Amino acid sequence: MIEAMSTAAVSREWVGRFADGRFPLLRWLGGSQPSGVFLTEFTDHTDQGDQPRRAVIKLVPAEVEDFDARAAAWQAATTLSHPNLMKVYTHGQCEIDDVQCLYVVTEFADEVLAEILFERPLTTKETRDMLGPALDALSWLHANGLVHGRLNPSNIMAAGDSLKLTTYGVCSVGAAVASGSTRTVCDAPETEFGPIAPASDVWSLGATLVEVLTKYPPQWNRGRAAEPTVPESMPEPFASIARKCLRSDPARRITLDEIAARLEPTKFPPRRPEKATSPTRRRIALPLAFGAVALAGIGILYVLAHRVRPPQTSPTPAPQAQNVPAATPAPAPTAMPVASPDPIPNSAATATPPPASTSVTSPASNPAPGPVPAAVPPPQPAKPPAAQPQPAQPQATDNPAPASAIVNPAIVNQILPDVIPSALKSINGTVRVTVQLEVDANGAVTGATLQSPGSSQYFANKALEASRHWKFKPAQTGGNPAPTSWTLEFQFKRNGIHVVPRQAAP
Repeated sequence: MIEAMSTAAVSREWVGRFADGRFPLLRWLGGSQPSGVFLTEFTDHTDQGDQPRRAVIKLVPAEVEDFDARAAAWQAATTLSHPNLMKVYTHGQCEIDDVQCLYVVTEFADEVLAEILFERPLTTKETRDMLGPALDALSWLHANGLVHGRLNPSNIMAAGDSLKLTTYGVCSVGAAVASGSTRTVCDAPETEFGPIAPASDVWSLGATLVEVLTKYPPQWNRGRAAEPTVPESMPEPFASIARKCLRSDPARRITLDEIAARLEPTKFPPRRPEKATSPTRRRIALPLAFGAVALAGIGILYVLAHRVRPPQTSPTPAPQAQNVPAATPAPAPTAMPVASPDPIPNSAATATPPPASTSVTSPASNPAPGPVPAAVPPPQPAKPPAAQPQPAQPQATDNPAPASAIVNPAIVNQILPDVIPSALKSINGTVRVTVQLEVDANGAVTGATLQSPGSSQYFANKALEASRHWKFKPAQTGGNPAPTSWTLEFQFKRNGIHVVPRQAAP
């Protein structure tokens, strides 16, 4: 099988030829049997002036046994969009010197990590700078049900000021690696016998980490049970990260989140299981803290006003105080928090949204009884509750906005999707997912189906899983409990998650 492939290998002598009649092979960039990579250029008619753009073209003989899998992977790669993934422009088939080939055209890279390693290893700072974007790209792929599959120094590029990973080897989780593919120490042991998984990328990252810091890949005998050797000379924390990546059992390997925590411990507290909920708690606590400070200031104003004014208005406070309640709908400022049925802090962080709504509105409503004993103070406190506690909420959303759902009195419990932050960062625009719910007479969800999955299966699955845990107040028909139907529109954006619930029936 391998000999047959070698007779139909891509040749560096093809420089000067054209692939598919439109992609000139300008310079040989490298490759591994039987494929080859060339510098090319093409005209993107979406650009002004139709100027030729430099690009990279990879050619693979059509005889390879994973022909269909490669074509499908390249087609999928044209839809990927992440700042740390090389863009795939197009793919197709061509014939050069009677050799039928598949080709894929990708973004041009200024540098390839493998070329740098020919001259020197990376410094510890350069290694950290490399790992950050690599972790972001891999996390995004895994969140979308994809695996890079071929991570090694030859597939890590520098394009402009950005570090990027190639994408023409990206495949779905669970895909099988062709038996005829050449394997290196960067390929996890399980890829030889079973489907590829995110843990396979973790192994590849560990092997790459050893190579970038030592210039050489780790020593490993694939035929033995022993794990690869990580040189003692490697600095920490990279050495321990590499060892935990290069474990033969995929279930025992370190995760991408754990790698990020080891690289930047100040950003990631030790209690990793709370990572998904702690940002929400911070966002909830911050507005309340601002509200508490504002209320304390208001209280001081009340005390000062009460101390100064009684000697001047002592004959009249009682009659005027009785008129104040009628003339002071001082609770009017509370209409502002209540009238914001749009986003509230992440209701998924609490089991019962109505109390969360109450806690948001209570700071504005509590001061109202305070001004009643005095004639003048009521207009003064009426302004701060409307102006000060309320703007504190937008300030708390400088980071990605909290996930939210519209407050509806018929909803008892609303759970929001548990989505990793890197997946939200990858969104351009809005990913909308609609779920249809069937609710029994007790208000419990008995059925949840995807009405509209949107553009991402990952977000669709997360929305469906969360919606099954919603709880509603029992509906009444003719005075008797009755089942209902609801639709939940989940809106995933870069800065957070928003849910719009609608009662469909009765």
